[in-house]
Amino acid sequence: MNYECLICQVKALQKRMDKYEIAEDKRNSIVSQAISTIAGIDLDKSFSPEITSNILRELEKESEIKDPYAAEKKESNQALLGRYKEFKTKVEESDDKFDTALRYAIAGNIIDFGPTHRFDVDETIEQVFQTSFAVDDSEALKTAIKGAKTILYLGDNCGEIVMDKLFLETIDHPNVIFAVRDQPILNDATLKEAQEVGLHEVATLITNGDNTPSTLLHRVSKEFLEIYRSADLIISKGMGNFEGLMDENDPRLFYLLMIKCPVIGQKVGAEKGDFVVKRSGSN
Repeated sequence: MNYECLICQVKALQKRMDKYEIAEDKRNSIVSQAISTIAGIDLDKSFSPEITSNILRELEKESEIKDPYAAEKKESNQALLGRYKEFKTKVEESDDKFDTALRYAIAGNIIDFGPTHRFDVDETIEQVFQTSFAVDDSEALKTAIKGAKTILYLGDNCGEIVMDKLFLETIDHPNVIFAVRDQPILNDATLKEAQEVGLHEVATLITNGDNTPSTLLHRVSKEFLEIYRSADLIISKGMGNFEGLMDENDPRLFYLLMIKCPVIGQKVGAEKGDFVVKRSGSN
């Protein structure tokens, strides 16, 4: 984390209280406590998704709403499923099915209901097919997929998981394990939404045992960690998962994401809005 992450957390408080429908008479104390907590964070030892999770769990205590993004999750899944045949036809008719499906998967990462994020799916799809990857380890990924006995795929947001399904159908690997969040948080996918889009048809579904919008190895379940350590290939989708794993130096690990903030862009070596396929440890 750096100071910009703290500023982003403070900016997000208003919208997050609205989503949880926090009573007006509780907001002063909640904001005061949250800002006090944020101010005491050790940037060198903290993860932004973990701070997000902690704040949201405090809001949940003051609210009867347990899944404030349920409508957005359902809407984005249904919207992308409604166009699935269109996307699949383009993959099947393309000269390079792997590249086309990979681009769709990364374009899906635009679907995010973060406090400062705005998105246009069609515009992003158009962009991803017109631009080169800012960091492009896609050939290494393709080779790794062919050589892997077991692939662990770290899922991210709803809507996006429809594109992940298309990519997994395209690579047609016999042993893919798809991991989602253990409990609802933001618009991240849980088992419920993964099953709704049919991901169980192309992968074995598991949770990572944690309620953070990321993959934090010090917080995940023992069962997930065993799968993580034994997998031949790990595909990490999205910025949240990248934030949790970016300090890993593990050639099994590939990040697929769209850069949504300049802080992460600096870590990756790309600009906001860029599309990235990056192998862990590569320059």
